Amino acid sequence: MTRQDFEEALAIMFWGAYNTVEAVLPSMRRRRTGRIVNISSIGGKVSVPHLIPYCVAKFALVGYSHGLRAELADDGITVTTICPGLMRTGSPRNAWFKGKHQAEYAWFKISDSLPLLTISAEQAAHEILEACRRGDAEAVLSVPAQFGTLLQHVFPELTAKLVSLANRLLPSPGEAGSEAHQGKESESVLTPSWLTLLTDRAAERNNEIAPSEH
Repeated sequence: MTRQDFEEALAIMFWGAYNTVEAVLPSMRRRRTGRIVNISSIGGKVSVPHLIPYCVAKFALVGYSHGLRAELADDGITVTTICPGLMRTGSPRNAWFKGKHQAEYAWFKISDSLPLLTISAEQAAHEILEACRRGDAEAVLSVPAQFGTLLQHVFPELTAKLVSLANRLLPSPGEAGSEAHQGKESESVLTPSWLTLLTDRAAERNNEIAPSEH
């Protein structure tokens, strides 16, 4: 990863949310009512190997969102922070991968397809709306994400060791340098396969496949 990767992640995932909030705050303050929902990630609670720029941006969004909730409460504005775990949206094919990009893509897409590790986009949407309706301070979506967040808070040393062990299982950097490839350019014998069936179906439902690719 390069400095540019960090700047791009922050520009999209932190500054994008910040600019949107700043655009709506004046009218909410005048009305003295409003609901803001910021979508962060489990990556904003537990830093994940090979996704550090993403996690930095999501951690920034969590801190910003929590602080906003405290500052805006007296204005009648409720801020909810959402931290989903892996969601089956079908998006891996449009994500960018570096290093041994085929191996990185296979790890990510397979993990994103396993029912016990992931949550469907439809279920996530339902839980997000309910959290907004209730005015929750934070909602961590999926049991694995909730467990990971709890482990990080209660046993940070153990979590660090477990994440380090997981990092050893991931592909080595390889010799590709900083060149990035999209997931759809990184298919291998493992992808698509029965292991990634749920993600492939989600990609169809959620318009992750351009008409020209059919």
